[in-house]
Amino acid sequence: MGIQGMELCAMAVVVLLFIAVLKQFGILEPMSMEDSSDSELELSAVRHQPEGLDQLQAQTKFTKKELQSLYRGFKNECPTGLVDEDTFKLIYSQFFPQGDATTYAHFLFNAFDADGNGAIRFEDFVIGLSILLRGTVHEKLKWAFNLYDINKDGYITKEEMLAIMKSIYDMMGRHTYPILREDAPLEHVERFFQKMDRNQDGVVTIDEFLETCQKDENIMSSMQLFENVI
Repeated sequence: MGIQGMELCAMAVVVLLFIAVLKQFGILEPMSMEDSSDSELELSAVRHQPEGLDQLQAQTKFTKKELQSLYRGFKNECPTGLVDEDTFKLIYSQFFPQGDATTYAHFLFNAFDADGNGAIRFEDFVIGLSILLRGTVHEKLKWAFNLYDINKDGYITKEEMLAIMKSIYDMMGRHTYPILREDAPLEHVERFFQKMDRNQDGVVTIDEFLETCQKDENIMSSMQLFENVI
């Protein structure tokens, strides 16, 4: 799998890998015509009962039938209604056996665990997914910034971006084409900062990130890739 140009489309790589995993494990399953009352009954069958579908529909850009379908897929993989970090890592390790997906899964888990309680609820899952698939460009980019801002201090440092890039390379393993050099992640980070760090102070702010991304045709094109996956 080639990943040239990741410094321009890192968001696309992150989201495409995530969506690929969801489809592989049936969480993004085809829409069903199953009666909504069946899904309402299913909601009470798990230990963590999510918010009502009406409330989630108001909080997201999914229809009620889409939420029902997403819930069925989520419940199939997570019968308790909650996903802990170990489960998240296990899912990714199965999907990327040629590499080490542990660190990437950790970063992505933290991005979805909005309240930082160590578990992803169905609500967390669909609200994040709604942003990634159907949010505005501004919303998607803010979500990506939050992923890269590992310590949540409002800045992306080179160390944080390098950690994200290394985690993606580690997950891919050795089965990439062309074969990646060991210093490739650092080169991608340097290119990222050359584009993003407008005042050259060594960190990227949310304003710098948004402004640069919205002027980059490659990144803007990548924002449109996910809108029709379900």
